[in-house]
Amino acid sequence: MSSHISNDRPAPDKVLTDIAHYALSYKIKSDLAYSTARSCLMDTLGCGLEALEYPACTKLLGPIVPGTVVPNGARVPGTGYQLDPVQAAFNIGAMIRWLDFNDTWLAAEWGHPSDNLGGILAVADWLSRTGLADGRPPLVMRDVLTAMIKAHEIQGCIALENSFNKVGLDHVVLVKVASTAVVSQLLGLSREQTIAALSLAWVDGQSLRTYRHAPNTGSRKSWAAGDATSRAVRLALMARAGEMGYPSALSAKTWGFYDVSFRGRELKFQRPYGSYVMENVLFKISYPAEFHAQTAVEAAMTLRTRLCQAGKTAADIHRIKLRTHEACLRIIDKKGPLENPADRDHCVQYMIAIPLLFGRLTAADYEDDLAADPCIDALRAKVECVEEPAFSADYHDPLKRSIANSLRVELNDGTAMEETVEYPIGHRRRREEGMPLLLEKFKVNLGRRFGEEQQRRILEASLDSARLDSTPVNDYVDLYVAPDPA
Repeated sequence: MSSHISNDRPAPDKVLTDIAHYALSYKIKSDLAYSTARSCLMDTLGCGLEALEYPACTKLLGPIVPGTVVPNGARVPGTGYQLDPVQAAFNIGAMIRWLDFNDTWLAAEWGHPSDNLGGILAVADWLSRTGLADGRPPLVMRDVLTAMIKAHEIQGCIALENSFNKVGLDHVVLVKVASTAVVSQLLGLSREQTIAALSLAWVDGQSLRTYRHAPNTGSRKSWAAGDATSRAVRLALMARAGEMGYPSALSAKTWGFYDVSFRGRELKFQRPYGSYVMENVLFKISYPAEFHAQTAVEAAMTLRTRLCQAGKTAADIHRIKLRTHEACLRIIDKKGPLENPADRDHCVQYMIAIPLLFGRLTAADYEDDLAADPCIDALRAKVECVEEPAFSADYHDPLKRSIANSLRVELNDGTAMEETVEYPIGHRRRREEGMPLLLEKFKVNLGRRFGEEQQRRILEASLDSARLDSTPVNDYVDLYVAPDPA
C-alpha cells in the first residue's frame, strides 16, 4: 500500500519569521543596551588584540591564499589584512574567541554573544568601503551597535530555554543563526531572503561539542565561533544572490532540525525579542576562564590572600572542596592529564590551583611551560567538586542568574578557610564595580599592539558615545590597522 508524501510547500516556520521580523524591523530604544554595547565593542576587540600574541591563533589568520588583498575588502583589527567579508569574519571571530575572555550568556544553553561581531564588523566594514567606492554613504558605528544588540538578543533568547549541549551540539549554532539574521539586515535583504538565509543556517550540519570535552578537548573550540559567524556571512550572501530557502527547515517531519538533531522537541521561548540580553550580558573582566569558574577563581584569589596573611602557602593545603552548580560539573569538572591550553582553560581544578599557587590567572598560565610545574597537578588532585542544589537553582532563576561557587580549603593543621562568591565581577549586579576595570582591560590590550598615539586616537573615538555612533565604520576600523602578526 503506497503512502503519498505531500509536496505542498508549507509556510515558513514561525521561529524563522519571528527572527527575521525582529532583525529587519524591530527598533532598539534602550539607552542601557546601547551603552552596554559600546563597552562590549571595546572589550571584544580588546580580547582579539590579546589573542594576536599567540601563534596558535595567528597561524590561522590572513587570506586563504597568502598575499591576497581584496580591494575595498574588510580590514582585520590589529593587523594589516584586508580580506573578503567571509574570510574577514572568520579572522575577527577567531581572534575574539581565542582566549575565552569575551562576554558570556548563561542559561539552558551557554555561549558568547559577542562572537557575532566577527560577521557584523566584517560585513559593515566591507559594505562601507565598497559603498564609498561607488559614491554611496558608509554605514556608521551605530549600525554596528544595533546589529550587536540584535545578535545578542537572538542568540540569548533562544538559549534561555533550549539546551543544545544536552543533545551534543555546540552553542555556535546560535552564533550562526544570529549572525545570519543581522548580517542579512546589514546587506539589505528582503524578508523572504532573510528567512531563506536563516533556513540555510538551520539546515546546515551543526558542530558537535566533541572538541570542548574530555578526552578530545582542543583548539577548535577557539575558532569554532569564527567558523560559525563566517558561515553566516556566506549564507546571507547566497540568499542575496537568490538562493532558495527551506521553509520547514526546523519542523519538517523526519528531515527537519527538530527530528534529526533535537530529539523531536521544538524550540521553546521564555520572552519575545527586545534588548534584554545585551542589558544583562556577563563580562569576563579579571580572568580568561570559562565563565562557570569565574567565581571559583575569585574565591581562590581571596583565599590565597588569607593563606598568606596566616603565614601559609598552597603546600599547607590538605584538601579542597568546591560546592558548585550543575553546569560547572558538566562542563569543566575534569580529572587526569590536560593535554593543551584549550584543555586547561576548561578544567575548574586547574583554574583553582593557579591562583592558590601563584596569586594570578592569565592566558599565559594555560601554556605548556607553566603547566609542566608538578605542583599544579598535585593541587588539582586535592580538589573535590560537588553540586550545591541551591546554586543550580539560582543559576536558572531569571531574577538572579547567579554563577555561584563556594571554595573550602582545609589545611594540614586541621584549620579551614571558606569563601563563597555568588556573582562574578562582570555580572550586571556588579556592573558599577566592573566597568572601570573593563576599561582598564581594554587599555592594556590596546597597548599590546599599538603605540601611544594610536592608542589615544582609538580611546578618544571609542569613549565619546555620540562621536562613536556617528563614525563611519571604515574610519573606526582603520584606527586598528597594524602590521600583520608574525
